[in-house]
Amino acid sequence: MAILRRMILNASAKISAFLVFTGFGLCTASAVELSGYVGAEYRYFQHDALFSSAGQHHSSIALAPEFYTEWDDGEQSLLFSPFLRLDGEDAERTHADIRELQWLLVRDDWELRVGVGKVFWGVAESQHLVDVINQTDLVENTDTEDKLGQPMINLSLFQDWGTVDLFVMPYFRERTFAGRDGRLRGPLVVDTDAATYESGAGRHHLDVAVRWSHSISDWDLGVSHFYGTNREPQLLVNSTATALIPFYETMHQTGLDAQYTRESWLWKLEMIRRETAASTFFALTGGVEYTFYSVFDSDIDVGLISEYLFDDRDDASSTASEDDVLVGTRLTWNDVQSSELLVGVIHDLSSEDMAWNIEASRRIGDRWKLSVEGRFFNVNTVPSVLYTVRRDDYIQLELARYF
Repeated sequence: MAILRRMILNASAKISAFLVFTGFGLCTASAVELSGYVGAEYRYFQHDALFSSAGQHHSSIALAPEFYTEWDDGEQSLLFSPFLRLDGEDAERTHADIRELQWLLVRDDWELRVGVGKVFWGVAESQHLVDVINQTDLVENTDTEDKLGQPMINLSLFQDWGTVDLFVMPYFRERTFAGRDGRLRGPLVVDTDAATYESGAGRHHLDVAVRWSHSISDWDLGVSHFYGTNREPQLLVNSTATALIPFYETMHQTGLDAQYTRESWLWKLEMIRRETAASTFFALTGGVEYTFYSVFDSDIDVGLISEYLFDDRDDASSTASEDDVLVGTRLTWNDVQSSELLVGVIHDLSSEDMAWNIEASRRIGDRWKLSVEGRFFNVNTVPSVLYTVRRDDYIQLELARYF
């Protein structure tokens, strides 16, 4: 613990000039609010790597400041959220990104956002099928929860019958992948510099999306349609069979997300239909979460989670969730340290393959947070997309200081 604290404090000292310079660049007539965190991360892999020379011990440092300012009586604001990770093993995981750099204009019945932003759609626990605006930052975490910033113009219209969001996205962000010295990858490295596109416009294809969302009684509903570059590339072997080349198709995707809340019950559903020139498929994730509040007269809440994952491509080499079940539990202590624990396992009903996930966190004092994460795989099906990471079980420890 003491070593991690020293790593974080040393990193804070080295980047203080960066923070001051960036904050100064954002200054307007109003004061700039600074928040965010700097954290040290350590991963221990239980087995030797199958496809790289990477060892079992990986360490890195991340910086995620956030600058915010507003003016015009709060009707205009600017948000800037850069991100930087320095990784001691994988050169591809050492990367920087602008998660958000967005101007917001607020009016009575509409809002306009311009710049680089993050948008989240979805209600399910195991995967977010409808969440299609931002690209996945796969080197950050394989759970696909971390996203790259997306250049966009977003107009939100608020009416009694719901909210309509319109998106125009003039530039595409390519997915990140582990490098030659990274873990959680296959036998061939993904050559991101050689990416190809179905559209002749490449990264500059104009993507568009629209979404309607509304709350009706106990229901939260969303219907969306996206036309543009597929965020999930096909990985094609190059001519010398020494690397994989990402190929980004153009797609139409229609999505539905719904959540029904009734007392201690949460019923969740996400469905998509995706169409490309090569194929059309349907996928869904649906399930339920039931929470026991104040168990045994304590402050602890216990949630039980169950979801079913379906994909009609029925191809283990294309998706890891064609016929799977998630079973998990969520524990919330409701204490001043915000202690939480999430444990889940996804079980493939056709092959008996399983993937375990453990996430826990707890605040230490006012500014520190300790997080623990575990990923464990029991995969024996050769065509499965998880087969190549079958020996990449790891436990991750992160200590972050918030400011």
